[in-house]
Amino acid sequence: MQPERPFANRVTPWGEFRATAARGLFMGNRGVLHDAHGRLGAARWRHKAWLICKTDFKGRKREILAPNRYTELFFLDEATALAAGHRPCFECRRDAARAFLSKARIGLDLAPEALASADQLDRLLHAERVDRRTRLTAPWPTTFKDLPDGAMILDPDSRRPALVAGSHLRLWSFEGYSPSIAIEPDQIVEVLTPRTSVAAIRSGYAVTIAPYPG
Repeated sequence: MQPERPFANRVTPWGEFRATAARGLFMGNRGVLHDAHGRLGAARWRHKAWLICKTDFKGRKREILAPNRYTELFFLDEATALAAGHRPCFECRRDAARAFLSKARIGLDLAPEALASADQLDRLLHAERVDRRTRLTAPWPTTFKDLPDGAMILDPDSRRPALVAGSHLRLWSFEGYSPSIAIEPDQIVEVLTPRTSVAAIRSGYAVTIAPYPG
């Protein structure tokens, strides 16, 4: 018997959906994006709450891509999910979600009432995370030295997604990260992680990153 083909519900830092057997550390959702046969259509979101969830929560069991249920998406790690435009879930990751909201508010220098709820956060992120033409993550420019560890950029040479790790980059793949690559601190780079999420990380949000080579 041939092995079952993986569903196309693994997410890149670009926000693309791909089929791969790699599962990753987190799951999430953007609403119901598949049909009764588990096939994803053209839609890439149904609401503005793009979540990062635990893969195990209170013993709940789900049939993957069940009809009329939200589409389960999977990410290598939280850094990948943040780059793709998601944020921590306020149900299964309540402490992380509260910390993310607080750190984003601090990083953006906003008054408490300006960013006090998940709805406000979702509206802010949705305005930043998607190019309306390509429907993918919209990169924005800054200098490499101004980015915190855990942000995701485009490697200037290969144009592949890469993780900021100290003074170096680590190229991203569904299986993990490459050994480190040197980069000049003053180099202008294209950032995949939305500005609000970068602000949260810079202000102290502890983003979960998959282990990488020493």
